[in-house]
Amino acid sequence: MLLARVLLAAAPALAYGWALGGGINARSLQSARGVARSASLDMAEGGHFEYLVIGGGSGGMASARRAAAHGAKVAVIERERLGGTCVNVGCVPKKVMFMAGSMMQMLHQASGYGYQLGEFEFKWEDLKAKRDAYVKRLNGIYENNLGNSGVEYISGDAKFTGAKEVTVGDTTYTADTVLIAVGGTPSVPSVPGAEHAITSDGFFELEELPGKVAVIGSGYIAVELAGILKLLGSEVDLIIRGERPLKTMESSVTEMLVSEMKEEGVNFVQGEIASISEDGGKKTLSLKDETTMEGYDTVLFAIGRTPVTGSLDLGAAGVDVGKSGHIVVDDRSRTSADGVYAVGDVIGSGADLTPTAIAAGRLLSDRLFGGVPEEQTIMDYNMVPTVVFSHPPLAVMGLTEEQALDKYGADDVTIHKTTFVNMQYSREFLVEGMFQPKTFAKLVCVGPEQKVVGLHMIGLAVDEILQGFSVAIKMGATKADFDSVVAIHPTSSEELVTIAPWQAKYKLAPEPVTA
Repeated sequence: MLLARVLLAAAPALAYGWALGGGINARSLQSARGVARSASLDMAEGGHFEYLVIGGGSGGMASARRAAAHGAKVAVIERERLGGTCVNVGCVPKKVMFMAGSMMQMLHQASGYGYQLGEFEFKWEDLKAKRDAYVKRLNGIYENNLGNSGVEYISGDAKFTGAKEVTVGDTTYTADTVLIAVGGTPSVPSVPGAEHAITSDGFFELEELPGKVAVIGSGYIAVELAGILKLLGSEVDLIIRGERPLKTMESSVTEMLVSEMKEEGVNFVQGEIASISEDGGKKTLSLKDETTMEGYDTVLFAIGRTPVTGSLDLGAAGVDVGKSGHIVVDDRSRTSADGVYAVGDVIGSGADLTPTAIAAGRLLSDRLFGGVPEEQTIMDYNMVPTVVFSHPPLAVMGLTEEQALDKYGADDVTIHKTTFVNMQYSREFLVEGMFQPKTFAKLVCVGPEQKVVGLHMIGLAVDEILQGFSVAIKMGATKADFDSVVAIHPTSSEELVTIAPWQAKYKLAPEPVTA
């Protein structure tokens, strides 16, 4: 008999359609869905589940649906819109805005390709209406997906009253297993006047394009939103504490990012916020070095995220949290409470991304309800491909050059890199006053076989290039494997399989051979 477990899914992210793999075929899936659906029909008020998932974001949804496919009786509790951060105020609407910014870049360059557009106007309110309608449609799709999978949907705020007992309003639910996947929320610093600022959540509520904006932060959300706002017409100051943003990423790509964002007109300011004041709708920033910056229509904090566990009463369940508020788990996603698990942003894995939450949630359900051995279902948070939707975008995976040198030593590390101009930006197609963007890629290799342990790129379309190469890297590809592939010409991706010096997969004769 399947054990019932409660899973807390912590990273609300976009739930992708999942493949029928790992021994699940369409017929068994249909059967399992039927079992789960019929089992949930009698749960009109309270009741007991085999698997209770707190959090209807990507991690929670993915884990719940996978468990139901294995025949478990499952429910999902969500207090906000289904889809979590990613669908509602994260990666999905952000990508819409990223594409709008990229569209503006293309419009500015259009005359270089013979298009005479004349004057054109960008209407923020029109884009917002279409973006919001798209997100609303996704919310409906998510709810339908739960129903089609036979998963009970419980709308409300969950609170533990015991290890495997949860209340939502006046109704109590119990489960054999619980998953916590409630995700995070934007952090706000404790500085005077912080109430005059917005966060990334507030960015998606803006009814009009602000004239002048201060974006405070140095992570990927900060650089993404700063670039978007600038391209769409705002005057943007990006205020960072350190010397460069994205300090944990490969310095070669982040330094190039700063250079190209400056070319687009983003103003970088190094400093820390001391206070914010407002007068007549305009905000003034005071920095700790006593610098004053005035005249902002909008101040936006993008300084990190905090797990949203405050209302769960985790102590009642015996679930431990760390100093940062993240739930403490082992490499099997187990919390300190027996039968209670957690995945996603709420655990602070260091890879707080939608796809990692989805992967961890599915692996957990395959282990708990699909009979897959434990050692095959441990989430690997290393070598996770990551994209920053800045302008230009970054795409990175694996060790940076510095990390590889620290881990393997200089004698075992080989670096291959290339800088080139994407054909779209060849000088013949540039317009007057336009700078020429570059694309950069770095391969980090180790050992005599030059196994690829890091790939770091910046430039046009690298966000679409990395996924395929990440499969090869995950499988242990070497520089010679890359070089053995026939290049697709003319593309940017061919640069990754033609970086000099060429490496052969076979041994060359020590002396030239005459025919």
